[in-house]
Amino acid sequence: MAEPAAVSSLPREVREQLAELELELSEGDITQKGYEKKRAKLLAPYVPQTQGVDPALQKESRPQMPVPSSAPAPAASSSSSSSKFHRARSGGARDERYRSDIHTEAVQAALAKHKEQKMALPMPTKRRSTFVQSPADACTPPDTSSASEDEGSLRRQAALSAALHQSLQNAESWINRSVQGSSTSSSASSTLSHGEGKGTSGSLADVFANTRIESFSVPPDVTATTSTPSARPAAIDLPPSGIVKGMHKGSNRSSLMDTADGVPVSSRVSTKIQQLLNTLKRPKRPPLKEFFVDDFEEIVEVPQPDPNQPKPEGRQMTPVKGEPLGVVCNWPPALEAALQRWGTTQAKCPCLTALDVTGKPVYTLTYGKLWSRSLKLAYTLLNKLGTKNEPVLKPGDRVALVYPNNDPVMFMVAFYGCLLAEVIPVPIEDAGGQQIGFLLGSCGIALALTTEVCLKGLPKTQNGEIVQFKGWPRLKWVVTDSKYLSKSPKDWQPNISAAGTEPAYIEYKTSKEGSVMGVTVSRVAMLAHCQALSQACNYSEGETIVNVLDFKKDAGLWHGILTNVMNKLHTISVPYSVMKTCPLSWVQRVHAHKAKVALVKCRDLHWAMMAHRDQRDVSLSSLRMLIVTDGANPWSVSSCDAFLSLFQSHGLKPEAICPCATSPEAMTVAIRRPGVPGAPLPGRAILSMNGLSFGVIRVNTEDKNSALTVQDVGHVMPGGMMCIVKPDGPPQLCKTDEIGEICVSSRAGGMMYYGLAGVTKNTFEVIPVNSSGSPVGEVPFVRSGLLGFVGPGSLVFVVGKMDGLLTVSGRRHNADDIVATGLAVESIKTVYRGRIAVFSVSVFYDERIVVVAEQRPDASEEDSFQWMSRVLQAIDSIHQVGVYCLALVPANTLPKTPLGGIHISQTKQHFLEGSLHPCNILMCPHTCVTNLPKPRQKQPGVGPASVMVGNLVAGKRIAQASGRDLGQIEDNDLVKKHQFLTEVLQWRAQATPDHPLFLLLNAKGTTVCTATCLQLHKKAERIASVLCDKGHLNAGDNVVLLYPPGIELITAFYGCLYSGCVPVTVRPPHAQSLVATLPTVRMIVEVSKAACILTTQTLMRLLKSREAAGAVDVKTWPTIIDTDDLPRKRLAQIYKPPTPEMLAYLDFSVSTTGMLTGVKMSHAAVSGLCRAIKLQCELYSSRQIAICLDPYCGLGFVLWCLCSVYSGHQSILIPPMELESNLFLWLSTVSQYKIRDTFCSYSVMELCTKGLGNQVEMLKARGINLSCVRTCVVVAEERPRVSLTHSFSKLFKDIGLSSRAVSTTFGSRVNVAICLQGTSGPDPTTVYVDLKSLRHDRVRLVERGAPQSLLLSESGKILPGVKVVIVNPETKGPLGDSHLGEIWVNSPHTASGYYTIYDNETLQADHFNTRLSFGDAAQTLWARTGYLGFVRRTELTAASGERHDALYVVGALDETLELRGLRYHPIDIETSVSRTHRSIAECAVFTWTNLLVVVVELCGCEQEALDLVPLVTNVVLEEHYLIVGVVVVVDPGVIPINSRGEKQRMHLRDSFLADQLDPIYVAYNM
Repeated sequence: MAEPAAVSSLPREVREQLAELELELSEGDITQKGYEKKRAKLLAPYVPQTQGVDPALQKESRPQMPVPSSAPAPAASSSSSSSKFHRARSGGARDERYRSDIHTEAVQAALAKHKEQKMALPMPTKRRSTFVQSPADACTPPDTSSASEDEGSLRRQAALSAALHQSLQNAESWINRSVQGSSTSSSASSTLSHGEGKGTSGSLADVFANTRIESFSVPPDVTATTSTPSARPAAIDLPPSGIVKGMHKGSNRSSLMDTADGVPVSSRVSTKIQQLLNTLKRPKRPPLKEFFVDDFEEIVEVPQPDPNQPKPEGRQMTPVKGEPLGVVCNWPPALEAALQRWGTTQAKCPCLTALDVTGKPVYTLTYGKLWSRSLKLAYTLLNKLGTKNEPVLKPGDRVALVYPNNDPVMFMVAFYGCLLAEVIPVPIEDAGGQQIGFLLGSCGIALALTTEVCLKGLPKTQNGEIVQFKGWPRLKWVVTDSKYLSKSPKDWQPNISAAGTEPAYIEYKTSKEGSVMGVTVSRVAMLAHCQALSQACNYSEGETIVNVLDFKKDAGLWHGILTNVMNKLHTISVPYSVMKTCPLSWVQRVHAHKAKVALVKCRDLHWAMMAHRDQRDVSLSSLRMLIVTDGANPWSVSSCDAFLSLFQSHGLKPEAICPCATSPEAMTVAIRRPGVPGAPLPGRAILSMNGLSFGVIRVNTEDKNSALTVQDVGHVMPGGMMCIVKPDGPPQLCKTDEIGEICVSSRAGGMMYYGLAGVTKNTFEVIPVNSSGSPVGEVPFVRSGLLGFVGPGSLVFVVGKMDGLLTVSGRRHNADDIVATGLAVESIKTVYRGRIAVFSVSVFYDERIVVVAEQRPDASEEDSFQWMSRVLQAIDSIHQVGVYCLALVPANTLPKTPLGGIHISQTKQHFLEGSLHPCNILMCPHTCVTNLPKPRQKQPGVGPASVMVGNLVAGKRIAQASGRDLGQIEDNDLVKKHQFLTEVLQWRAQATPDHPLFLLLNAKGTTVCTATCLQLHKKAERIASVLCDKGHLNAGDNVVLLYPPGIELITAFYGCLYSGCVPVTVRPPHAQSLVATLPTVRMIVEVSKAACILTTQTLMRLLKSREAAGAVDVKTWPTIIDTDDLPRKRLAQIYKPPTPEMLAYLDFSVSTTGMLTGVKMSHAAVSGLCRAIKLQCELYSSRQIAICLDPYCGLGFVLWCLCSVYSGHQSILIPPMELESNLFLWLSTVSQYKIRDTFCSYSVMELCTKGLGNQVEMLKARGINLSCVRTCVVVAEERPRVSLTHSFSKLFKDIGLSSRAVSTTFGSRVNVAICLQGTSGPDPTTVYVDLKSLRHDRVRLVERGAPQSLLLSESGKILPGVKVVIVNPETKGPLGDSHLGEIWVNSPHTASGYYTIYDNETLQADHFNTRLSFGDAAQTLWARTGYLGFVRRTELTAASGERHDALYVVGALDETLELRGLRYHPIDIETSVSRTHRSIAECAVFTWTNLLVVVVELCGCEQEALDLVPLVTNVVLEEHYLIVGVVVVVDPGVIPINSRGEKQRMHLRDSFLADQLDPIYVAYNM
């Protein structure tokens, strides 16, 4: 298009907008098409207009894609009906099997109807790099099935009318009725968590404005947009930025927070979620009744039958008989006898002609040759393979026949050789399939026959042996080429007896699930079948037939190999490979040999039509029968019509077209007999698809869009009988207007599945029953696997296969019909060669339909997405069924059957395993899943008094527990003498000056720093004096300590206490990611109103650096003092607090929900806490403990800085970040120092488990031994991660770790240490609870292995002096034993309150000084932990001699998700998701306006990203009864995790909404 003269001359704002567009394009935020459109719009005013054409359209008016040379440009729709098909073969296209102009028009009409209700559908977000096909792939990859495909595909349909094209030009959407209020809201007002919603919410801003989540915590919520560092540093608390980050001078905080927590409202994600919410607002189709039985077993909503559904009204059918099988005088007593007769009397007659690759006859096998070579093979098999006494083969043994599809001659000789030797041939496809191995194993096959060429092609091991294929039994390979066979002696004759019921051969079939079974055919059935076919097809001796089918099974074998010999026919075999290079070859063979009969599939009719231009002068006048062997496919009728209309002018007689129906079990079920010239052709059935889905035959009258036109497949076979029975349940005879499974009774059918007696009975020995259940007759029938009915004049109609049956919510749909609908939607631009697979998967108690198509390499994102949304719409309209998942995969990647069709069962297996690698996917669980239980309505609460009385009546104790009583425990004089930690340190410095308290190790495990009692005291004094002199601080001022984990931090802490200041420990910022970590530091400094910062010189420089200035305002730091070089100056006087209730230090931490909270710890609480830990862990000055924790808040800080000074034991300090460079550090230290007690965090344990799991032998070699460890304690503020602690114990059991050693602690903000395992007392107990009842806020204990059970472990033992009670968080009344409620705690070391900026006492009182609303006479003051849990009395004995009460923590209240009226803990959903695929490294969930968003980190290759979407959706639906709204796939390390190893889900949510995650893929589930 014309460009403006120079971009530089454009106005500045236009240039800026252009640059922004370029950036969006480069980052993949906008498609090429969108970019060009927006760019054209921007430049429009500055571009010289070309003849008044809108510039945006100039670009568009070019042809969309180069037309491939083979495909002609779309011609003007021509009027002559025949010219419709006069088109060259196009390279891409559409599977003509399913072609039907009527159906195409129906689809267009259905789509046009939808067009009226427009709705924008959020298109998935995709990273550009992920699925860009390299130029090498873009040209169609070489493909085993080249341009002409087998069943899977074929050519563009001519008459795809322009109407569809116009009606669908714009990408309007199809979701009109959309979703039924499942997990999402039915209107925007209910999308709000709390607050007064407006009726509907127009923009995301409204939703934001109404979504003020009343969070449980009190201090300022500082969550806002955060940029997540790309690599996950081991120990970074992400900033609760927002207030600090990006604040300009003069911008006030409120302006930033107006747009809901600082998320820019215009963000792409937000608008897409809004689109998604809009599509989900409409009510779902089935009306949901207003009820919820608040019962343990949530009842799945069972869809009620539609009262208007059609019901069968006919009488019960009577079995239909075929004409009697005429006894022809010269029919042989056995098939082998016929071969002997023709081989000896008509030796020169041709039997079988094979073609070369070009389609020219290359070899003709005569009956004489067939007889002599089969004889030689039979003799060799019986006499030459083993020794005389130990032959390898005995009559009745099974033998595999492995012959290529282009060598019918060798196959025929081998087949008859086996029959003459009385061994049972089992023809199979080319070697290698695992399922074929199952067949060989079940048939007990040890020998395989093949050709020399074929054997050379098999993969070999190094020493030349043939590879043992996966799942195959060990086979001996025998080459059957003539030169290797021994001539039989004159006196040797094969044993040819009259045909009996002994097995003749085994034909393989693949079941719907993909398993391969062998159908055994007896000699008498083989003979009877040949007789029936001879009579039905009226074969006469010497006729020529052309066979295009696979000669190893089905009609190709029955006509071309067996009936052929019976009637001395001459078969011309046209292999698949020839058809691919010359699709017209079979028509040329019919013409050249004046063949009377041709055996084809619909595919061959199309190929002939496509190539018809190449050859004008062919004649089909010799054909008396064109047997269409897949006439049972309801879509075959359009192929037959099209072929006839084209070839009638070449002499094809209309009555010669003979569709037939076959199945491996029943063999030929029905075949249309050749008609009389001039007689009227049989009629068609035009059936209502709606009726068919209910299994009822109704002539379609009302809506021509959903009609199915079916042709008959002729009459029942001679000598056979047919009935129709219900497809599921007992074989009850159907009514005359009912669809059922066709069953056949005749001598000519299979007798059993070899080696599978159970399945055999249900298929081969069916006795039909009437409506009362009593058997009708005694004749056994064989199920054919075909669905159909017997119409007027006893004509048989087939409407589908049992294998393609999809039963969804009680209605039956046919996979082929859905494929046809998919192809009728403009598939040419998107679908590669019409390759579409449809199958169902079972998810949440119902079948769900999955459609997978191959995408053309040149299809654009827009075209694909548009095609996908239209297909959903068309299937919904025509079949009235929702599609659960629609996926597009790259061209040529779906698994193929040996003849090039799509291997459905393998495709399904790949889908469920997550190895399909789609390049586009649309999930529509909201529309399909209509059987979710009702959302739970909260019942009016029972009052606390009633609960208590109820518990008493039921004999249940109130759920409370306590640690040992501090009063009874004798402690040394320490407690009485010294109330304050500073006094204890001074006393130790005098009493044991040289006793080492701390050792700090580096990554190599060497001690870099130690501190004795005296050194610590002296250094603290010097820091105190600096604080007074330099800082001019007064007692009570707050001082921020900014140090890496080490001893300097400890000395600075005691220095503050000595000077009367209040220390606040803060994690130092990370030099590599200052932007992410410095704002947190800044915020704590501001919120704590710190008067001064103590730090090291390095960090001081960092705080004032230019990089820091980019993240925060560095000019406003308080005084910064570095403590590296201190003056040797004595402190005049050490400060002593007037009362123990005075503040000792502040403990600040960012919660996982993004809350920054600081709590106040008094001197009394510090002493009480240290004392409780000393007693629980039996700590004395002779002890050593190893600590690998972050020392900045909670129990980690207490263990690192306080406990050693109080108890006098030696602490070996291991900074967790050192483990990144030396994973062995922690374990080798524990082993080297023979440590009995060690403390770590979950992140440390996970590092060791993942990093050292496979190096246990190396640990042994290094001499690491953990048998010294008595307690290994994980310090945490969450539900114990049982799976991690179990794996850790299991892994390191081999180096001496006791299984009883590992335990966890539990603490919260209000009380940092409630439970700690300690040395005495029973081991931690575990219980299994029912997840479903947890969602209802109940506890139900179940047995191990129960479905939906969750393993919970006790969080250590309650500390001395601590009391715990379980309380209903709403009524504040106490609960009974084993009831779920909030954990409340009372103890001497509870924090004294939140340190808030405004000192809001009322809020604080609620958390720290709360009384039970009922039943507590003592009026105890409790602190609320904010965690849900329960207490359960065990059979174990506590140290006090009483029964032990175990406390189980379930999870934090403010992290729970309220969905569908139930309470979910994110970790439960995340655990399920992490299990679904090996490439999920980490997972996090959060909700956004009632939509569940799942973020998964992909550790595999990016192709796997879209595999995760259906797996994640399935597992959450199956295990949690929730529909996932959005699935986000990101790189490893994107989910922010804090130093305690906890996921920061709120930060993640904010980053997602602010478009900061750079996701690989975002899928919006419809």
